[in-house]
Amino acid sequence: MSTVNKNVVSIPALMNELFKPDWFGGAEVLNSKVPAVNIKEDDASFVLELVAPGRKKEDFKIEIDNDLLSVSFESKKEVAEDKEVEKVKYTRKEYSFSSFKRAFTLPESVNKEAINASYENGILSFNLPKKEETLPKPKRLIELA
Repeated sequence: MSTVNKNVVSIPALMNELFKPDWFGGAEVLNSKVPAVNIKEDDASFVLELVAPGRKKEDFKIEIDNDLLSVSFESKKEVAEDKEVEKVKYTRKEYSFSSFKRAFTLPESVNKEAINASYENGILSFNLPKKEETLPKPKRLIELA
């Protein structure tokens, strides 16, 4: 008769449990409902693109408070099967709720009064123009006297 225990936890399973990517912001962050963001910069402006497919532009709440740009969305959906309207008797009822909020600190070089946003093909896009005084100056030739 063998004295070896047949229910030994396998080393790979133990290692996966100990070193889950979630501890370091891995898979848990990727699986969350927070939309991904791209930020591009050129000489005249920043462009912030937030991926949020399947939404309506009216559902977004966009605020600027001092140097903080906040984007949020909230939706509630109720699905009911075999529901009686008069009486409160449900055979099955499911609720769905989704929301997100992202906040971005704006650099001092952004002209906050000229920011505009658009929502097209599932991408919420912000144009963050730079202040005139922060734009690169063209080269100037100086003639010798």
